[in-house]
Amino acid sequence: MQILLTVYYLVQLGPEQVPLIEDLERIFMRSWRESHLSEIRQYQQPQAATPGRHYIIETSSSLPGLPQNLYLPNLSQQPLTPSQLPWLAQLAASSCGEAVVVLGEQVRSLAQGLQQTLDQLMEGQLQNTKYVVIIVVLGQETQSCVVVTGKRQCRALAESMLSPSESLREVNQQLTTGGAQELIHHCNSLGQDGHMDSILDSATVDGGETSPQLTGQEPSEDRGLKSTSNSPKERAPSPKDTCSEYSVEWCEVRPIQLAVARKLLSHVCAIADSSTQNLDLGSFDRVSFLILVPPSEVTFQQTLLHLRSSGVLQDFGGLDQKCRSPQKAEHYVVKVDQAAQVRIDSFIQEAQSNTYTLYILVHDHAHWDIRSASYSSSDPGLGLVDQLLNSRQVTDAQNILILHVTSFPFALQTQHTRISPYNEIHWPSAFSNDVDLYHEKTRYFGVSELLESTRSGSSLPLMRHDSSFESMTSALEERFPKLHSAVIRTTVLIQHYCVALMAASCRIGSCHNLHKHTSVETLEIVQSLITAPQQCPAGHGHMVLLRIPSLALAAWAHRKLSRVRRQLGLEESFEIILGNPNKALSIGQSFIKQIKMWLQIQDSDWVPHTYLELEALPCILILSGAEPLGESLPRSLKYCDLRVISCSYLQRTTLEQELGLAAYLVRHESRLPHNPGPGSDLLESDAEKLSSTDNEEEEGQENDDSPLSSQQLQVCPEGGAVETISVQNITSPKVQRGHAELVQTPPILYTQPPAQNQTHPQVPSHSQTQPVSKLQSQSQTQTQPTPQVSSQTFIPSSAQNTNSQPETGQSHRQPSKSASSGSLSPRSCSPHPNCSWVRGVSRPPSVLLPRALYDIITASDSSGLPQCTSFLPHMSVAWASSFRPLLTKMMTCTEQSLYYRQWSVPRSFHMDSNNLTGGRSDNFHPRRLLLSGPPQVGKTGAYLHFLGILSRMLIRLMEVDIYDEEDINWSEQSEAVQYQLSNAPWPSPDIMRTMPYDYTVHDPKYDDISAVYCPGYRPDSEGSAVRQEDVYLRRRTTRIKLSKYAAHNTYHHCEQCHQYLGFNPRYQMYSESSLHPFTFTHLLLGEEIQLYFIIPKSKEHYFSFSQSGGQLEGMRLPLSSDWSPDCIKSPIFTPTTGRHEHGLFNLYHAMDGASHLHILVVKEYEMAVYKKYWPNHVMLVLPTVFNAAGIGAAHFLIKELSYHNLELERSRRLEGGGPVGEVWPFIILTDDSCVMFNAVDLDTHNGPSEHAVSLKQVLQHLEACPDLVQFGLCGIRKWSSSGAKGQRENKQWVPFSRGHLHDFLLLNVDRSQNIQYDQNRFTCHDVDFSLRLHSAGLLVCRFNNFSVMKKQIAIGGYRTFIIKTKVTDVPTSVGPSQYVCAPDSKHLFLASPAQLLLEKYLQHTSHKLFPFSCRNYIRPVLSVDCYLNLGPEVTVCFVSSRPHSVNISTTGMLFSGLLLCFTDSFVTANFLKKFTFLKGTRMYCSSIYICLSIYLSIYIYIYSMCSTYIQYIYAEHIYSTHTVYTYMQYIYCIQHIYTVHINTHKSHSVSNM
Repeated sequence: MQILLTVYYLVQLGPEQVPLIEDLERIFMRSWRESHLSEIRQYQQPQAATPGRHYIIETSSSLPGLPQNLYLPNLSQQPLTPSQLPWLAQLAASSCGEAVVVLGEQVRSLAQGLQQTLDQLMEGQLQNTKYVVIIVVLGQETQSCVVVTGKRQCRALAESMLSPSESLREVNQQLTTGGAQELIHHCNSLGQDGHMDSILDSATVDGGETSPQLTGQEPSEDRGLKSTSNSPKERAPSPKDTCSEYSVEWCEVRPIQLAVARKLLSHVCAIADSSTQNLDLGSFDRVSFLILVPPSEVTFQQTLLHLRSSGVLQDFGGLDQKCRSPQKAEHYVVKVDQAAQVRIDSFIQEAQSNTYTLYILVHDHAHWDIRSASYSSSDPGLGLVDQLLNSRQVTDAQNILILHVTSFPFALQTQHTRISPYNEIHWPSAFSNDVDLYHEKTRYFGVSELLESTRSGSSLPLMRHDSSFESMTSALEERFPKLHSAVIRTTVLIQHYCVALMAASCRIGSCHNLHKHTSVETLEIVQSLITAPQQCPAGHGHMVLLRIPSLALAAWAHRKLSRVRRQLGLEESFEIILGNPNKALSIGQSFIKQIKMWLQIQDSDWVPHTYLELEALPCILILSGAEPLGESLPRSLKYCDLRVISCSYLQRTTLEQELGLAAYLVRHESRLPHNPGPGSDLLESDAEKLSSTDNEEEEGQENDDSPLSSQQLQVCPEGGAVETISVQNITSPKVQRGHAELVQTPPILYTQPPAQNQTHPQVPSHSQTQPVSKLQSQSQTQTQPTPQVSSQTFIPSSAQNTNSQPETGQSHRQPSKSASSGSLSPRSCSPHPNCSWVRGVSRPPSVLLPRALYDIITASDSSGLPQCTSFLPHMSVAWASSFRPLLTKMMTCTEQSLYYRQWSVPRSFHMDSNNLTGGRSDNFHPRRLLLSGPPQVGKTGAYLHFLGILSRMLIRLMEVDIYDEEDINWSEQSEAVQYQLSNAPWPSPDIMRTMPYDYTVHDPKYDDISAVYCPGYRPDSEGSAVRQEDVYLRRRTTRIKLSKYAAHNTYHHCEQCHQYLGFNPRYQMYSESSLHPFTFTHLLLGEEIQLYFIIPKSKEHYFSFSQSGGQLEGMRLPLSSDWSPDCIKSPIFTPTTGRHEHGLFNLYHAMDGASHLHILVVKEYEMAVYKKYWPNHVMLVLPTVFNAAGIGAAHFLIKELSYHNLELERSRRLEGGGPVGEVWPFIILTDDSCVMFNAVDLDTHNGPSEHAVSLKQVLQHLEACPDLVQFGLCGIRKWSSSGAKGQRENKQWVPFSRGHLHDFLLLNVDRSQNIQYDQNRFTCHDVDFSLRLHSAGLLVCRFNNFSVMKKQIAIGGYRTFIIKTKVTDVPTSVGPSQYVCAPDSKHLFLASPAQLLLEKYLQHTSHKLFPFSCRNYIRPVLSVDCYLNLGPEVTVCFVSSRPHSVNISTTGMLFSGLLLCFTDSFVTANFLKKFTFLKGTRMYCSSIYICLSIYLSIYIYIYSMCSTYIQYIYAEHIYSTHTVYTYMQYIYCIQHIYTVHINTHKSHSVSNM
């Protein structure tokens, strides 16, 4: 079966086609399926009835994977016997004549058949035979063999047996040994027209007159021999020589590139956020990178150009000194060659030494070097990528991320790949259902669009082959069978270009008939190259790319073309550039000056280093090298000549990267070329086509020498003036065949402009009898139009003459010096610009391919995909099985990746071959990404932008919003007195007692509270209408980079923090926590308080447990005399709520490794979530009754618990016989937003400055204070960017001060045992506590040499209580004036704590309750034993009722109100008699708001002051129907306290009573 199908396949191959291994493999699969069809049906029969599953046996005659034009018969109807095979094979071969010969009936063995075949070859009997099929039938066994006898097929198969490197060596050997000299001599001979060298020598150029073409340069091999005086005359720039349409857009970042960069960033963040913790972005403070590029100097310089232009170096400049100079960009780009080893080793060492730097290793053009470093290779440069990327130092480094970038990812998508499919990023499609998703100015035109152009029946395809060239090379390949086809094809191609230059130069006499010695395609390319600069005032032209893989052949071609150009006097017309990947660009000085003028470059030393910088330069680029190495081409590329590339190595990567040279970004605003109207911008290659280049099989090759008479074609390239092209002796017989049909065909999509607006050259009479173009073959076979390709604009001369008036004049193409392109330029009759470059950027280049390659690429398989997609993806991989499905047309990039991952395996020399456990998810490298996208689409710009945004993101992660506010309420009248030296390390208690206490609150977060009356202070503006709701949003912040001593939230988990946080599985056993109850009794609460401690095993040594049952007894406390450089003595308490993720509880870096006890104080309902995020932290769980309490309750409980524990520790030490000494009585109360700490440096010349210090340094300095036990409360100031320069008006630095302390406190629980935090407070509890602590005579000291930075955290916290109703769990719209109601109210609909409502009520309505105190600082409201916020318009004077308390002097003061709330038992009538209130006004009574303890003496005293007022209070107390809320507070020992509201709008009735 298999041999019979093979015969059918060979019969259908064309005379120039070569069998493909992929087709033979499909035949084998078909044969196996047919032979096992009965077994397959038997296996599938029971499954057919299964619901939801359907099985279909394919019985069609087409074979999946074969081209659709190849037909294989269905042979599965009846089984074949071995004896029938020879007869059926001969029957199948009879349809092709002698092309396929079958030997089978008389052959008894393969040896006999081979002998017979060789004998026939020697006798010349197989001259017309391409294949000999030998079939031997031995009983039931069948043997077969196919002998290839066709010369072209034998050559192709023999060359395909060589590797690419071996093939190039073969070409070099033939050139160096002189084997190609006979071929070169033969090509130089033009038959009856003479010898090329002789014709060139006879070419004359007027000595005093320049060429009519534009300025150019000397050939490269002669530049050094000529002085500068012989260089072309430099043209001075003028408005006449400028092109307004010219623009260069190398640096523009397109929207789709931004989208890809963000996609890369999201994948990196996904790796960091995964549970595997393979990447910790929070541990890195900067980004560095290294880009690996192939060993091409142009690619290297091209990457440097993109890098300098992208702005990435500027983004990195603030972090890295190496980035600040543009010349240092070479530090980040490395060519992968032998010299790269030193740089690679340096990179690895740098990454190992800088663990806080994230290194991005970009492997650009990743499909190039994938050879294993352990595999011996003749090329020493191969394997370096494997040596770097897969080395143990790189794969194990936690700070190295690898990014592969390629247009052809197939070689990296195998069963043994190291890249996870989830880490692949595919370039998105810019269009979806013809909808522009990214609104770009350009539209990508790639390989698929080129293939679509070949299916259009209404236009000349952009991708085509040259039949004339193929005919000549075929003839020479038969004449020189020992020469490599690359040598023959290159020689013929260069000979065509040389002849075309001679024909287009107008320097060769008309007696030489040169047109028949070159192809129409080549002649059009050369004519367009020479004439294009004439159409632009600035001399802009286009590029012609010649792809010659062999370096030796490319160098020979460069020398040959340069010599012909020089002899023809075309040095000033265009440049010829040799693109050697191992060398830098070499451009003539005159062309460099021209480019500098276009680009407006003033640097005298500037030279172009990349092909992109050759934009609009008319040139021929000879691109050499075994394969393209990522070089990007300019938009001025118009022709991509690939007629010399090899057809022997048919892998998908090889084919697509060669075609990728023509990939293009077309201007999106240009008119769709499939429907051009008048004056539309059509393809010049279509409009200026001199003759046909058909894409069907050529016939009549024996008539190649029959000359055709001179012909002319009228075309309208831009819809304007018709040009007449003269062509002589066209050698294509197809032109003659198609003439009759073409003459009768009207112009295709051509609209004739008005005759009076045009100028038509006269058409010679002989032009009407000769054909010039043929399109009918394409119209018949290709009927699918494509919007990317412009329509054909050829106009038959007969049709043209019937529609226009003939005018005298010469043809535009006539070789006459008097011919001028001005009158015939497109601008003369079209609104489109004259500049050929401007027209070219709106259309993709034309591609010329070898005929064999063209047939392969344009063929489609049964799925509708090009046949080349089923080829082996890369020469370094192999198929896992021949029994694999085909790629389908609907497959996405992700599905294609999964396909190759399943069906391809790496070969032994592939760098992934040693990844033996391929396919398993745990074998993927966790920090390796793959970015794939089409060629020339902008991947470099995308990943460079990704590097920039990644760096900015890390900076953003390393930066926090810090409150940066100056202290408030400073009076210009206050005088500064220097009590202590500026450099005093610790405060003296005696000196501190002499310092006045600053009652004024200076913390900016309290900008909305009532001012505390302070003698000697006068506010600048008495009161302001600031409300608390606006303070948080108005507070000023600044972004500060985190120091190495910063506190972190749960998103930071670097390697050093794993044990501290308890997330690492290695430390999981140490973070296992246990719940311990702890009970103690407090007098104020009236009952036992049961708390719970959550203690991890790693922190149990900080606590003491009973020996019997392991019951928690308390915290262990050190002695005051104990000291250790790596230990903090004070326990740290951090009350927190709602900030389990964002609270700054990670103090590992802040403590700089010091041992410390950190306790999180959480509410009971939040215990589980805090334990989840902080498993290695000790937690103190508040009682259930405190779930709705504020910050005051947390601090109250912490302080009382600490004092109780202090007493227990003293008792334990006495009972246990431990060391006798004073137990350390201090604790630390810190806010959960304290992020960094600073110390003041007084030794600088510019005044005090601050630098970051660790929390360990701050605490050890505080704890080392000699007289610390004499202080009741210590703290540090809040940081401000202007705070270190001095304290407002103080000219000298004040190291210590007395006043209010906030956020970070060192509390002496022993000395402050009689002063408690108010457990009912929600706001201003620290102001109230500081006032009461000072009034008790305790020293309060602020260490100004240290400051704390507070991070702005918008989530959670104790200031985020929301007033809610009981009906719905949403914020209520009830105003603060309705927060208070009568005590006897029964329907209370607010679900918020009573004390919170009272505080909010007083804050917003006290300006009405105390109108005399409103904005009257010298008439404050008297507040006894408690400070409450009455709003910013009211001033409060705080006094303590306790005996021997320290209060301000109130002698002579008049108070405008009295506030008694939660007072001590010392508030009596005699105490109130010490104060004087405002008299003489009736409004006095209504201005007093009282929260009374029910003591008769107080009632009597107030009644004696104003009896009517007390009566009104009582009446309002009982009968008020005013507002919404009431609550009765029962507090032990203070008795019943009622909140009573006197409504101010009834004050007139009070005064009348």
